[in-house]
Parts: sequence; C-alpha cells; structure tokens
Amino acid sequence: MRSVCEAAPQLAGMQPYDPKYLPAEAFLSANENPHDVETEIRREIMNTMRRVPLNRYPDPLANDLRDMIAEANGLDRDQVLVGNGGDELLFDLALAWGGPGRTFLNLPPTFSVYESNARLTNTAVVDVPRTSDYRIDEEAVLERVGQGGIDYLIVTSPNNPTGELADELFIVNLLEATDALVMVDEAYFEFSRSTMRPYLQQHKNLVILRTFSKAFSLAGVRMGYILGDAEVIREFVKVRQPYSVDAISQAVAQVVYSHRASFEPGIRAIIEERARVVDGLKRIPGVRSYPSDANYVLLHVENAAIIWEMLYGRGILVRDFSRAPYLENCLRVSIGTPEENDAFLRALRDAVMGKCDLPSSLT
Repeated sequence: MRSVCEAAPQLAGMQPYDPKYLPAEAFLSANENPHDVETEIRREIMNTMRRVPLNRYPDPLANDLRDMIAEANGLDRDQVLVGNGGDELLFDLALAWGGPGRTFLNLPPTFSVYESNARLTNTAVVDVPRTSDYRIDEEAVLERVGQGGIDYLIVTSPNNPTGELADELFIVNLLEATDALVMVDEAYFEFSRSTMRPYLQQHKNLVILRTFSKAFSLAGVRMGYILGDAEVIREFVKVRQPYSVDAISQAVAQVVYSHRASFEPGIRAIIEERARVVDGLKRIPGVRSYPSDANYVLLHVENAAIIWEMLYGRGILVRDFSRAPYLENCLRVSIGTPEENDAFLRALRDAVMGKCDLPSSLT
C-alpha cells in the first residue's frame, strides 16, 4: 500500500474536540435542555416534515427562517444568517476574519473551539486570561485592543464553562475601542435574560451568535444563527458551506421558533433549579461554586478527577475540566430535571465525604 503525504502542518499536535459523551443515567455534561420538545410541537414538526421534498436541495440561506428571526429581533433578513449549529458559524468567523497574518484575541478559560478554529485557519492567537475568579480582565483587554493588530475576538456571555455574564458597559467600551469584529456569543442568553441586541444599530463591528440547542431543546437538530450588520453578514455568506443547513433542520427550526413562547415556562424552571443547585453546592464542604447566568454551574473541588469518576459510578455524567488550563480541579454540571439535580447533589456530597466507592480503575 502506498503511503500518504502528511496532513496540513497546523494539525500537528492538535487534539480533536471531544465532548466526552458517555452512556449515563443523568446527562449533566453538555448543557442541553433536560426536556425534549413537547408532544404537540413534535406532532406539528412531523406534519411539516411530511411536506418537505427530500429529493430537492434546501433553500441555501434558509430565508423563511431568516425572516422569522429578523422579524422577532426588529431586523432585516440580510442582518441574519443561520448555520449548522453555532459551531459552523464560529468556524466561518475564523475563515472570514482570521487567516495568515491576522490575529484572534482569546479570553481563556472559555470555549476551546474558538482557539482551535483560529489555529486551523493559521490565525495567530493572543491570550488575555481571565482573573482568578474567572471575570474578564477588562482593563487588560481594552489595553491590548488599543495597541491594534487584533482582527476579531469573541466575548462569551454567559461564558462557557465558567457561567458568568460579561459586563454590558465593558462590551460597549470594547466596541468603541477597536475596529476588530467583536462576536458576542449569546448561546445561553435565554437563561441570562441579557443581550447586546440593542447595540447592533450603533456598532457595525458587533455580531451576535445564538443557538437553538439550549433553550429550545434542539441540540440534536443543529441550528444556530448570527445577527449583525448586513455588510458583515455578506462576508460570512462568502465562506459558508453551500446547503449547510438541511431542509429537515430548517423545517424543524421554523416550527419551534414559531412556538418559542411555549418554551418560556421551561426556561424559568431551569433558572429556578439553577438557584437551588447553587444553594445545594454551598452546603457541601470543600466545594466552591462560581456565579452562573447560564444553565450550568462550574464548581471547584479537590481531587476533581476522582470525584468525577465517583459521580459517573453513580450514573451521573458531568463535564470534567480538572486538567484543562486555568480550570484545574473544576467540574461543570448542567442543570437537569429536579430529580437529576437531587441525585447529583447527593452523589457529590457522598463523594466528597468519602461515602462513594472508588471506581475499580482507581483501586
């Protein structure tokens, strides 16, 4: 068999993104909505899907869905673009504003895909780490963009995996301090009740990323969208994959978006459960939780990797960040159903108090 030439040099040393999605009784690792789409909406989805011609290509730009999103946000169609999940749009950002000789400003710890996308597109990465309590070092960020040479940056609000909103005034000051494209990733804004949408008219360098995966229970469908200036959106259109959003996903998203108000009780319930989980974490010795405006909570506990194993031994899957830079000994737990949250809190208390058996791999 002939050999094959090496892959692109920027892949050397890179690890594929691994969400560590494992079988479990309680899936509390991926920030999904714990409730599936309700029966009546699912019935409407199925009726709509029967009318989708599977032998035809989908609308390349999902214009019917763009119109719905634009109307809901007081925008025009050309200020909206949908993608195959937020992930496609994040990669499109790196393609359109990154590349050789260009620079991405990163605010770690944050979503690791941002940096990966920059490196895949041969974009230089400049880090301005967050403070010890995971707040943005606002003065350092403003100082760095003031030096120039930054082409784009992403402010995640609420931040994943740490959970806290970025300060609105800081983002405004940032937009006014640079001509770099500033993406505000609002994947969890339905849980934070805070958005930079009112600032789009004044700031051409602002683009907002949102998703159907969290509040709207469509993680399995893959649908995200951005809001921005029409000229900025056109640059994204130049690099996106043709037909990237399939006809089925478009149909499902249109039905769900038309019923978005019906998801509000579930969103409120998750917010209430978040407060209850945070209160429960405060009652467990040796556990420190961080403020969250999202549907998950970051916590610090000694021997977090072992604690993760103990939780998983009880059938509870949370996200292990214990070996990630800046997040040593941290775990992230998604807000689940009340029953799942109770099971998590009981298992965590038992693990911390030494009442959980060590997994066989550790004995």
